[in-house]
Amino acid sequence: QVQLVESGGGLVQPGGSLRLSCAASGNILSIDRMGWYRQAPGKQRELVAVITSEITNYADSVKGRFTISRDYAKIMVSLQMNSLKPEDTAVYYCNVAATMTNYKYAAVWGQGTLVTVSS
Repeated sequence: QVQLVESGGGLVQPGGSLRLSCAASGNILSIDRMGWYRQAPGKQRELVAVITSEITNYADSVKGRFTISRDYAKIMVSLQMNSLKPEDTAVYYCNVAATMTNYKYAAVWGQGTLVTVSS
C-alpha cells in the first residue's frame, strides 16, 4: 500500500501564497503519476495539476499562478500556489499512482488539506 501525508494549507489573504506538500511512502517500485486535485463546497473534485516523468499539466484556472514540482529522492510532490484568489478556496487532495514492489498498481488519495483564501 501507498501512504500519503499532506502538509501545508491554511488561511491566506487574496494575492498571497501557500505551499502544499505530499510525501508518499510504502512498498513503492516506481511512481507513475503525482498530482493535486481540489474540491470546493458544492462542487465536484477537479484536477489542479499533475506531473509525470514526461509531462506537467495544469488546469486553465491556475496556469501561471501554481507550480507543481516533484522530489524523486523523497517521493514527494509539492504545489506552490501564488496570487491566490477567493475562488481557489477548497480542500486540496494529493493523488499518487504507483507500481508497488509486488508489481500491482495502486492509486491513492491523501486526506485533504483546506485552503481558504479570504480577507
